[in-house]
Amino acid sequence: MDKIEGNVFAEIPVNALALTLTRSTIKMLHSPTWSIDKTNTVHDFLICLTGTAAYEIEGQTILMTPGTAMLIPANTRFIGRSTSPELYTGIAQHFTLDLFGRLDFISQICFRRCVPLPHWDILEPMVQRYHDIAPPSSTTLMQHHLLMVFLMEFANEAFVEWREQSVGNVNNPDALSLAIMVAANQIAMDPLSPTVAEQVVATAPYNPDYFKREFKRQIGWTPVKFQEYKRMERAMGLLASGCHVKQASEQSGYSDAYYFSRMFKRYIGISPAGYKEAERRHREGAFPRGEEDGKIVYPLSRSHSV
Repeated sequence: MDKIEGNVFAEIPVNALALTLTRSTIKMLHSPTWSIDKTNTVHDFLICLTGTAAYEIEGQTILMTPGTAMLIPANTRFIGRSTSPELYTGIAQHFTLDLFGRLDFISQICFRRCVPLPHWDILEPMVQRYHDIAPPSSTTLMQHHLLMVFLMEFANEAFVEWREQSVGNVNNPDALSLAIMVAANQIAMDPLSPTVAEQVVATAPYNPDYFKREFKRQIGWTPVKFQEYKRMERAMGLLASGCHVKQASEQSGYSDAYYFSRMFKRYIGISPAGYKEAERRHREGAFPRGEEDGKIVYPLSRSHSV
């Protein structure tokens, strides 16, 4: 089965990441003769707006063109030079991104150093705005939130895989939470795989039974049930977009539409046909998900999971 386009941030708790802009934004405005040879003690994130430049990083040549972004990890030497007759412009932002207050998020993933940013037609004016509003010697709340958007777009495009985790230490709650987050993320990114739930348990650096118990305690589902729920979320999107129940069943990894319907109702609290009709009514201005005050009828509470 094909993998589903995923999101490396999908299962990270909202308050688990802490972004810090460690200095004011560097507004790149480099002439054709510009060059640099530097090492930063924090991560450096660059986005090109105009012109081109070439960088040498650990034996790799990287070309920056408009719409591309590059992340240079902390303590990494880079050598750069302008390669176009026009000005090489953009933003360079030094930052840290902490996970659970103690772990460096960037060091937890393998990623391509430089990628074209997706949705550049949307992001370009945002990057230009980020450049234009940057104060000369400080940072702002708007910059903080915009950079998080840029980093998330970059990470989702550049992500290769999670780095192998060290042998688990039951006395280190951060390490355990990271392992569970990585496992949940891998399931969410590939819920159609028939073996992904078993694989994430087998590869976690913990005793399998202990890990499954802790996974359920933190996520609310066992790994297998969490995978099924992620399939149901996919089915919800397919049904809402107009797919027939049989189509949604097949594209969510179920060959038996009757079994799919039973599972959908168990997890979501309403039949696939009923959900599809409720979404239609919702588009017409009704409140199919519950009362007008926002009371949710589905999905079911995770307390119903087994």
